[in-house]
Amino acid sequence: MYFENTNLENLTADQELIENIMKKNGLECDGAWDYERMTFDRRFDTREGTYYLRVFAYAQSGDVGAHDAVLTLMKPVLGKHYYPHGVEYGEDEVFPAHLVKKCDEILKKVRLDLEAFVVEAPSNKKALETINA
Repeated sequence: MYFENTNLENLTADQELIENIMKKNGLECDGAWDYERMTFDRRFDTREGTYYLRVFAYAQSGDVGAHDAVLTLMKPVLGKHYYPHGVEYGEDEVFPAHLVKKCDEILKKVRLDLEAFVVEAPSNKKALETINA
């Protein structure tokens, strides 16, 4: 299940900043990276099964292994884990409402934490002229 309208998709920031904010919100990247990508996971064990909230990121520049990348976030997803096959994200999966609500809350908190560091570009030429004056 992909989460729509989180305003996280395509957000770009320094790798260290993203890692710190994700960790603060319970999303870990324990070995789920290569030199161009990272996956931040939060595991949920419920009576309905084991689920993972995942936020994927890829490097716009730099090297993830050297911790000097600039990452762009992708659309967050919730998947159900099936032993021994792995995590399924399919549309035919049923996700508990309480879990979807909790994931929405986590993603909103991540967005708020990241917003504190986002610098918006001027939206029009007149605003830019005012800044340069």
